[in-house]
Amino acid sequence: MDLHIAILPGDGIGGEVIDAAMRVLARVATKFGHNVYPQYADVGWAAIDKLGHALPKKTREICATSQAILFGAVGLPDRDKTLPLQDRPERVALLELRKGLFVNLRHIVLLPGLASRCPLKNELIQNGIDIMIIRELTGGLYYGQPQGVTGTAPHRKAVDTMAYTEEECQRIIRAGFAMARQRRKKLLSVDKANILATSGLWRQTAVAVHKEFPDVQLEHMYVDNAAMQLLRRPSTFDVIVTENTFGDILSDEASMLAGSIGLVPSACLANFDSSGVAADGAGPTPFYEPIHGSAPDIAGKNLANPVGTILTVAMMLRYTFKLPVEAAAIDTATYAVLNEGQVRTGDLGGMATCSQMTEAILARL
Repeated sequence: MDLHIAILPGDGIGGEVIDAAMRVLARVATKFGHNVYPQYADVGWAAIDKLGHALPKKTREICATSQAILFGAVGLPDRDKTLPLQDRPERVALLELRKGLFVNLRHIVLLPGLASRCPLKNELIQNGIDIMIIRELTGGLYYGQPQGVTGTAPHRKAVDTMAYTEEECQRIIRAGFAMARQRRKKLLSVDKANILATSGLWRQTAVAVHKEFPDVQLEHMYVDNAAMQLLRRPSTFDVIVTENTFGDILSDEASMLAGSIGLVPSACLANFDSSGVAADGAGPTPFYEPIHGSAPDIAGKNLANPVGTILTVAMMLRYTFKLPVEAAAIDTATYAVLNEGQVRTGDLGGMATCSQMTEAILARL
């Protein structure tokens, strides 16, 4: 198979973790007889410095004509604050490239070999942790209008609007049920239906969609309780589906259950069903990225953890290119290295470099 991928390293450690992931992808492609055709493009401050815009026209064109986008990270906090909020790379680049990609998958796994890195007590994690969080990505507070600040100090007023249509709720909840059907047939829908009108609609919709998936167990939970239960009984969770803001917060909280935010991959998709994501080129280009940021404090020092990006490549192979065997090969090799514990980057309490972690995974492949 020919794999046409837009490669956007971005800022900070983005280039380092992307390089590592591309080495792994190249090895897997060779092993299984595929051809990788990467097209590199600038994004974020790297693009601003070269071309004056965080998402140049050429980058958009490359992304639009590729089968998938592999993204590193954007944003540099010290430089971001010199720009108005609406002009900062994270808003300009991410919001544009994710447009129409309403399914955000974030996979949280605590491996036995990393149990000591989880902040929870052993008795809370002895049954392991394997959670798929499905976050709605194109609605809610991040996109609702009106939005902004009006007036002058000291009488300014800030407004953000949380808005969801029934159709938006249906499609993401349906994706949650489809994912749960592939896993342990347990779906938790997270909302704040005791307070928010949008959550009331969300819960009613979840109950209605459940009729299409009678083989899946549906549970409802308020978001504040869900945040607590993730720390109290994380092993009982399987698939969580929730709206944009709640999903952002809960997935970052859950990432620490795995031992480090540097371990968590994610996918942004335009659909998800029981057969996977269509790879026929229709609709927005699927977008894949680790959930961590640009980490400028360690950029250029070969200290970044590449695992989140490497596992993101596995997601890309699984959901866009429909290559589950190849994806499993990456997952298996990466998990084996992490379980052995001989090679660990600084965020996992070790001394290994980004390159050394990558070499260890390549050796297992």
